[in-house]
Amino acid sequence: MNELAVFSGSAHPELAEEICARLGVHLLPTRLKRFSNDCLEVQLQANCREQDVFVIQPLSAPVQDNLMELLLMLNAARGASASRITAVIPYFSYARSDKKDAPRISIGGRLVADLLSTAGADRVLTMTLHSPQVHGFFSVPVDQLHALSELAAHFQSYDLGRAVVVSPDLGNAKNAAHFAKRLGLPVAAGAKERISDTKVRVSALIGDVQDRDVIVLDDEISSGGSILELLQHLRDHGARSVRVATTHGIFARDSIERLAAEPDIVEIVCTNTVPVPAAKRVPKLTVISVAPALAEAISRINSGKSVSALFYTEPETGKAAAE
Repeated sequence: MNELAVFSGSAHPELAEEICARLGVHLLPTRLKRFSNDCLEVQLQANCREQDVFVIQPLSAPVQDNLMELLLMLNAARGASASRITAVIPYFSYARSDKKDAPRISIGGRLVADLLSTAGADRVLTMTLHSPQVHGFFSVPVDQLHALSELAAHFQSYDLGRAVVVSPDLGNAKNAAHFAKRLGLPVAAGAKERISDTKVRVSALIGDVQDRDVIVLDDEISSGGSILELLQHLRDHGARSVRVATTHGIFARDSIERLAAEPDIVEIVCTNTVPVPAAKRVPKLTVISVAPALAEAISRINSGKSVSALFYTEPETGKAAAE
């Protein structure tokens, strides 16, 4: 177990500070400089020779600046002879660019995965990839965490006697089913078709929401279009109340205000994988920290322990299994 050296980019230093507080280490300083020609320069201002380096940087807006800053930090750590370099990316935004769905279109998720390893990342720690197949884009080991435990713990404080978990689309139904199982609830799903980046169409609702308290679970909320489209179907099918839960609260433009303005929505819950500015912290919004989970994963990576054991129980063997 080499000494930990934790650095943060400028995307979310508050989360990095909280992670370091959990680990009991200091967040090491980084200097970012922008030249007159708009090029960036990064300097890691602490020794990381033969140390286990972790660079924390979600790919939130401005995504391209934050991505380039992360690549430069990884490259600087490699040039400084770090023993191992882990890119901690709580939100990997390019996971939405995962397939060729039009002629001559780029697949950004694969390209960014290659850039990270080329820059110097020996492994990646991330949370709730939008598309599971993006995991396979990386040529280095990837540990993907999820926030289902943290979100479920929040909702367990409510009366769930008439509750149901709803996924906005069939692609997220598996995660919604796991989440519903944690809460002991039934699950339903919308049949969604994406028209554009900000426009979707929900053609049907599969499952019973009549006179039920709905918990809508999505992996990320950006424009809020999916939730607003689903909301009309929930009304038409007699839902009693709606709470919205997501891992990544992007809340682009005025989406959080539009969601909060809907009287049916009584609460919006997200995690702090990306920073939520004070201007967007409306009364209906609850932000849950994932710093404890990320800190535990970093500690396990550093000490060579299993990260997947945080979420998956291996089958019993031997005498216990026989019994």
